[in-house]
Amino acid sequence: MSWKKKAITISALSALTTFTIHLANKIIDISATSENHEQNTAGSYFDWKFGNIYYEKYGEGEPVLLIHDFSVGSSSYEWHRIIDKLAKSHLVYTIDLLGCGRSEKPSITYTNYLYVQLITDFINQVIDSPCDVIATGISGSFAIAAVQNNKNLINRIILVNPEDVNKLNKMPSKRSKSLTWFLNMPVFGTYFYNILVKRRLITDKFKNEYFYDHYKLKEEYINNYYETAHLDHSSSKYLLSSLLGHYTTVNVYHCMKSLTNSIFIISGDEDSRNADIACKYESILPSIEIMKIEDTKHLPQLERPDAFIEQLAVILSYEDETTI
Repeated sequence: MSWKKKAITISALSALTTFTIHLANKIIDISATSENHEQNTAGSYFDWKFGNIYYEKYGEGEPVLLIHDFSVGSSSYEWHRIIDKLAKSHLVYTIDLLGCGRSEKPSITYTNYLYVQLITDFINQVIDSPCDVIATGISGSFAIAAVQNNKNLINRIILVNPEDVNKLNKMPSKRSKSLTWFLNMPVFGTYFYNILVKRRLITDKFKNEYFYDHYKLKEEYINNYYETAHLDHSSSKYLLSSLLGHYTTVNVYHCMKSLTNSIFIISGDEDSRNADIACKYESILPSIEIMKIEDTKHLPQLERPDAFIEQLAVILSYEDETTI
């Protein structure tokens, strides 16, 4: 076979492989989003400079902003079991971060400072007054960095199982940058993304990390996270590529050491790592108060919402009394 025929054969096989993978990606997208678990018309959109941001607003009273965990399957759905009770005494805002849920998912590099800007602009332009912030996981670092830039922006920060400070100190490396580049590829990167967020792996994450009691884990939770990860033709892959590339990290120690704002940590008691991480935060800022919720892991607001609300009531009422 001549070199020309070999080149033609290789080109044809490459084109066929690319088309097959592209078709597989389309089928996965259609299958994952066919039931419309994320369809909700109750919210509004904040016209932000990097894309439209979906948010919802409930109740009356002192404003509280709920910021979901930072993962491609996460959204304001994370808070749906506590909103009604919290809204009886507070003006509650929930937000889908850029690249997540029903917010836009532009093809950009997502950084910690990007989310600091988002939180700052949302509080200033939508809420229009200082507020309390409750944030899960990595998202807590965005709130901490935001208040470090402007101490009057946020009153109290309540961190729900925050990320390990050591992991938040990681910087982009050649290896992580290569992973970011590969995930951002149009066809093969999308296929790799679909492998990373397939239903079985999301189910395993709920069972091993998010929930302690598997009997409380509902299929609808898994369905929602799986669908959310595939909205807008799996465009959350750009967020994941930035996350795995360590572009969203921040030096929490630097941000926290000079803070005078009240900070609380709500920790799921059934994962020993949560207690260790909370102690690291306390070592940086001894004024931090730590509260534990038994029989929970990473998402106590989903697993034991009543217990979560009880802890919030203690925090908020205690702080209110100290300001009288």
